[in-house]
Amino acid sequence: MPTVATVEGVKIQVYANEHPPPHIHLRIAEHQAVMDIETLKVTAGSIPLAKKRKVVKWAKSRQAELRRAFEQAISLEPVEPIE
Repeated sequence: MPTVATVEGVKIQVYANEHPPPHIHLRIAEHQAVMDIETLKVTAGSIPLAKKRKVVKWAKSRQAELRRAFEQAISLEPVEPIE
């Protein structure tokens, strides 16, 4: 489960054994969530609202990189960090 970035303490991760639609996993402390890359909506779990807003703001300009990371992960290719 590569961590592609950390935003305001929230780890953004992609997993190799995943399924469409493209999504990312968010982890901070005891909170976990799954976010759809296209809509930037949380589809499972939850994280604090302030942290979610920071992740959405960060992800808006990086959706193409997040899609690429998801595709690399499920293809078992090395996943590059996202700035």
